[in-house]
Amino acid sequence: MQIKSADFIISNTDYKLCPKADKAEYAFIGRSNVGKSSLINLITGKKHLAKISGKPGKTQLINHFLINKQWYLVDLPGYGYATVSKSQKEEFQKIIFSYLENRKNLMCLFVLLDCRHKCQKIDLEFMQWLGEKQIPFVMVFTKTDKLGKTALSKNIENYKNDMLKQWEELPQFFFSSVLNKKGDKEILDFIEQTNSLFIS
Repeated sequence: MQIKSADFIISNTDYKLCPKADKAEYAFIGRSNVGKSSLINLITGKKHLAKISGKPGKTQLINHFLINKQWYLVDLPGYGYATVSKSQKEEFQKIIFSYLENRKNLMCLFVLLDCRHKCQKIDLEFMQWLGEKQIPFVMVFTKTDKLGKTALSKNIENYKNDMLKQWEELPQFFFSSVLNKKGDKEILDFIEQTNSLFIS
């Protein structure tokens, strides 16, 4: 899929204020500092579409972008911030969960995971919740350029083993590197295939 246009539509904290659910929608989420904004910019080919900040937790709203006038890309607030208050964490959680449970045109959620880190309890619990709510999702291992092939394979194998303790079957997963410009084509191909299943 070639990205011809990527336009910002709206930001809000309430799924009820999101655009009309008449187009396929794909949301991106991950722990603080996982590289979400950078990956969104890589996928769309727009350097400044999603705001990149050295300060984790910059995305605090549901941000909608219209891609090729055909489908929505959504940049969601992250989770697992170490620097925000408990009440702020609860507010982010409320925003995210209400969106995910109620957005009928959400075709898939991309859960971003830093490949350098071992399986985190907060990620496992979040994906377990997605499974219980039957929210379709895939995993994206980010920052793969930061590890050598052997270390990357070992980390992914450990991740799979940890997940298989709770899951009978693993979700589909992708690898990405913004530095090496890898992973965007595979993700866009997946979105293009999934778009064909959308019924408005």
